[in-house]
Amino acid sequence: MLDANIKTQLKAYLEKLQRPIELVASLDDSAKAQELRGLLVDIAELSNKVTLREDGQHTLRPSFGVAEPGQSPRIHFAGIPMGHEFTSLILALLQTGGHPPKVDQAVIDQIKALPGQFAFETFISLSCHNCPDVVQALNLMAVLNPGVTSTMIDGAMFQDLVNERRIMAVPTVFLNGAEFGQGRMTIEEIVARLDSGSAARAAEAIAAKETFDVLVVGGGPAGSAAAVYAARKGIRTGVVAERFGGQVMDTMGIENFISVKETEGPKLVAALEQHVKQYEVDVMNLQRAAKLIPGELIEIQLENGAVLKSKSVILSTGARWREMNVPGEKEYKAKGVCFCPHCDGPLFKGKRVAVIGGGNSGVEAAIDLAGIVSHVTLLEFADTLRADAVLQSKLNSLPNVTVIKSALTTEVTGDGQKVTGIRYKDRVSGDEKLVELEGIFVQIGLLPNTDWLKGTVELSERGEIIIDAKGQTSVKGVFAAGDCTTVPYKQIIIAMGAGATASLGAFDHLIRSSVPA
Repeated sequence: MLDANIKTQLKAYLEKLQRPIELVASLDDSAKAQELRGLLVDIAELSNKVTLREDGQHTLRPSFGVAEPGQSPRIHFAGIPMGHEFTSLILALLQTGGHPPKVDQAVIDQIKALPGQFAFETFISLSCHNCPDVVQALNLMAVLNPGVTSTMIDGAMFQDLVNERRIMAVPTVFLNGAEFGQGRMTIEEIVARLDSGSAARAAEAIAAKETFDVLVVGGGPAGSAAAVYAARKGIRTGVVAERFGGQVMDTMGIENFISVKETEGPKLVAALEQHVKQYEVDVMNLQRAAKLIPGELIEIQLENGAVLKSKSVILSTGARWREMNVPGEKEYKAKGVCFCPHCDGPLFKGKRVAVIGGGNSGVEAAIDLAGIVSHVTLLEFADTLRADAVLQSKLNSLPNVTVIKSALTTEVTGDGQKVTGIRYKDRVSGDEKLVELEGIFVQIGLLPNTDWLKGTVELSERGEIIIDAKGQTSVKGVFAAGDCTTVPYKQIIIAMGAGATASLGAFDHLIRSSVPA
């Protein structure tokens, strides 16, 4: 099952086991079960602290559990955890075997103190780059708290269950049989939802913080760069972010980050977070800004009611996926309307889908999906595609792709439970048409996360924060950087440079403000 190189690496990892572990297989007569058994045999042969038994009683087959000998498994993998989930498997083995997790002690204590029984099921696809974060978070919770169980379910292998639960997006998490959430979730977010008193405690702690010299709002590439540059000046620096890493966490392949041949969003975010935490930066995660109040000391009011004060502020709130804003879109989001072809594409194997948008993202999505689904219809508003010529050439070579230009999307149709089609208007003839399908992937660009700033900071017609060459906004002491601003090109490396610029601009402002007139 595993090649020699992977076995060598895995053997080295398993040397970190501090106590014996047991793999408990629940198999059937299928070919996938034999493939899974081969994987488990390979793992057991790599360490004398790992044993395998095949008398598991899990209802999902093929599957296996990970446990200490003599205990019932609290971690289960229904499917073969390869691809992006191989890391989830390794961490489950190590953490069950006593290897300490890289999580703040406060979070560990919070997990151990959770009362009750929590049976989590996470539906994933092996090509999903957001799924492992959720699986790994829930697996760790199962290791730390005897009342928690975590089961990873490969949607491609258990299609009947996917159809029964009407799952059309991954990761989708069920708790005690009821839907708990969709999309990427950090362990802190999950625990906060289970611990009813955590929000109030966080608000109280934040409200008690002293005034910052620089407060960065947003934890993506721009915010991370701004925080590092500010902290290196030796001034009191804080970062308040709804989700550290921002949109980059949802980015699959990154191949244009200079000096790094290729990487993935979550890996880059982990490196950014590690770099920021090397300095004395106060990172306040899972906090959404609600209002900016200008003044000699600028105030940032959070949704939880807490207020932070700072001598200068850097806004780096990034952007989000632009939606079509047509009837039916919100009703069928995650029920056929999707935004990540890498994550959700495998759930539409053999089905008909549409891609909205003819830029590079849209055409790349159509090309990727064409290898999975039965047919792709690409709808573009303009009369020409905007994607690079090489991508258009590849797209046009695919037999199961139809390109429709001059198409104005007017409605997402459905049967109350899932998408059944999409309506569009031919902008040339004026005719209204319906395409019957099961999935829609929206790839029409980004919208800046600046709604909360309207009426306070000057914005462009597109809602972007207007800045000058130093990142200064229309409000004294308030700077901005990244995809939420009028910078013409929305790229990770440009956002980082803009974050550094805004930080230096803020530092210059602080120096000049401290000198008496």
